[in-house]
Order: sequence, then C-alpha cells, then structure tokens
Amino acid sequence: MGYRIAMAVTNDMSADRRVLRHARTLQEAGHDVVVVCKEREGEKCYVDGIETVRIRVRHKRGWRFYAEYNVALWKKMRKLDADVLWANDTDTLPGCWLAARGRRLVMDVHEIFPELPEIIDKPVVRLVWATIERVLMGRCDAMLTVNKSLAGYYKRKLGVDVKVVRNEPDDVMYRSFARQAGEAHQKQPMLLYQGCVNVGRGVDWAIDALEWLPECILVVAGRGDLLEEMKDYAATKPWAGRVRFLGHVPPEELPALTKQASVGLVMLEDMGLSYHYALPNRVGDFVAAGVPMVVSDLPEMADVVRRFGVGEVIEGVSAGKPSTIVKGERIKVKGERREARALAEAVRKVLAREWHEEDFAAAREDMDWNKEKEKLLGVLECAT
Repeated sequence: MGYRIAMAVTNDMSADRRVLRHARTLQEAGHDVVVVCKEREGEKCYVDGIETVRIRVRHKRGWRFYAEYNVALWKKMRKLDADVLWANDTDTLPGCWLAARGRRLVMDVHEIFPELPEIIDKPVVRLVWATIERVLMGRCDAMLTVNKSLAGYYKRKLGVDVKVVRNEPDDVMYRSFARQAGEAHQKQPMLLYQGCVNVGRGVDWAIDALEWLPECILVVAGRGDLLEEMKDYAATKPWAGRVRFLGHVPPEELPALTKQASVGLVMLEDMGLSYHYALPNRVGDFVAAGVPMVVSDLPEMADVVRRFGVGEVIEGVSAGKPSTIVKGERIKVKGERREARALAEAVRKVLAREWHEEDFAAAREDMDWNKEKEKLLGVLECAT
C-alpha cells in the first residue's frame, strides 16, 4: 500500500540533494510524494520529477522568517491530502506538528539546530529552538538522522529513539563520468570546495593555504551568507587569480565537476555540536567520485578518512579559536595562518601519493545508498 507523503523544507529545493534523494526513493517504492518548500523565482512545480508546493514569504531571514514560514507551512500542510507529514530539520517541525493532527509525523533531523554556529552565541534564539526540540521531538511517530553521533546525542538529550540513515550518494551518477585528474592536474592540481559558503566552513583557510601551494588552484562551488565576503577576501591576496567562485552548481552537473578535482576539501570549524558531529554530503561525494579528500579532525568525517584511507585529516586545529567570528549580524573574516598551513600540509600529503580506483573500493562498499534506502523505507513503516 502506498502512502501520500508531504515533506517540508525551508529552502527552495534547488540544492537539497538529501531531500530529493529521500523523496525519489519513497516515490520509487510506490508512495506519492510532495515537497512543500520556499518559493524561488522561475522555479517549476516539479523538481527532478518530484512535485513541489511553494510558500511565498516576505521575510528572508531571522526569527520573522521562521515564524512566518511555519505559519504558512501549517496552513499548506493541513490542506494537503497526506497520510504522513515529514519534517526536515527543526525549523519545519512546528508547522508540521500543528498540521499533523491525527496524521503520522516523521522527523528527519540533519543537524542540531540549537548548536548551529549562526545562533550558538544568541542565548534567547538558542533557547527557543532547544525548547521546540524538547517539547515536540518526543511526539513524533518516527525520527531519523544522518549518523550515529547525532542519534546518540538525541538519545542522551531527549531520550528519543532515532534511526540512522546515512546521506550517501547514488554512485551511479558518478560512474557515468570519467576521472579527469590526469596530466593537466599534475601541472595545476585543483582543490575543490563544494557546499554552502557559510560561517565556520573553512573557505578562508583554503584561500590562505594557496600561499604554500603555488601550483594549485582553488574552486569554490556553492553559495551562502559569506560568499561575497569570501570573494572580497580572496581579492586581497596576491594569488587571487588562482581562486575561482562558481556559485550554485545544479545537482545534476556536480558529479562532472567533482570528478575533475585532484583534492576534495571538507573543512568545518568546531563551532558547536552540530558541526562537531557533522558528516557532510561531500564526504560521500568524493568517495563516490574517487577523489581523495582533506577533512577537519572532527569525529564522523575523520573516521571515514582514517578508517578507509581515502585522504588526510587536518591534525590538531579544528578545536582551536574559530577563524570566522560571528559578532551580532556582522560576520568578520579573520584568516588564521596556523590552520591554513596545516591544511596546505595535508593537501601536499595527498598530492604526493598516486591514487587508484581500488583505493576507494572499501569506502564505496560501506557508503552505499542501496543499503541506506532500505533503512529509509523501514523508518516509514515504523511511523505508519
């Protein structure tokens, strides 16, 4: 029997590969899926074959955005003919919970919202989100998250049972593209950062690291709150010509770009438990693409690199003073040479080694979406 499932996100779905992957998997299993998301100019009512319902809001950020969005989400969700409401992250939980009323509610938590760097120094905002989690999460019919560390956190904090469904890529997308790190990359290796350009993501480290990597170029694929500031920061460097900002890259074009990289960069500063326990999508992307990576020394991502030998860990700097500092609404960039030099050293170790497809075989076998999708379908059965 197929269910009608209404998922909720606060983004516009243009880059949310995790939610698209979940929606597509549920759809392929015979369920009818619709995603309620933010309106974006020019967006169609279908994204990658998934039906969407758009919400228009006046406010773009801060508490007014979340309040307005959740009220609108409640109104949209309660009118949808859905058996299951599926909240993606804490910022959609209030609206989904209010709209559930006799319908099943699934909570898909990707990060610890009260521990995000953007709000960790705002005690009132942090308290509001922590209260929402404490009051509402235990009332969901099922919960899932992306790794064991996050599941353990919510078990200890709230006493709730959280299933783990890792956010692994469908490597079929990557197999259709040839690896392109040949002679051209030996002359000018490409360092690739893909993801949001936000506070605590280490993009400034990578820009600074080019001082000790004169043969390398840095490609930044993604948008975010710090994108313009990072462009300005890079422009102050003598090596600015070796930094390229691509902005948003559509999900269907990302595998081809990833395959071109010589080294994948996955940096997070240890700014709160959400980042501390994170396992970003791009770790799985680089494994699927056969690209060695350099990652921060944080539990989940460092474990993948050390256990499977698919890159290097930036040793001993992730717990230091953040190189990106939040002061009210103003985000000031301050490069830390210690972190940049450690990143450069790790990159050099990766470039000094000759990499082969078989080096990624064990990691690919473990990080297989075909295994994870069965767990996802199991969460739905638990909820219903």
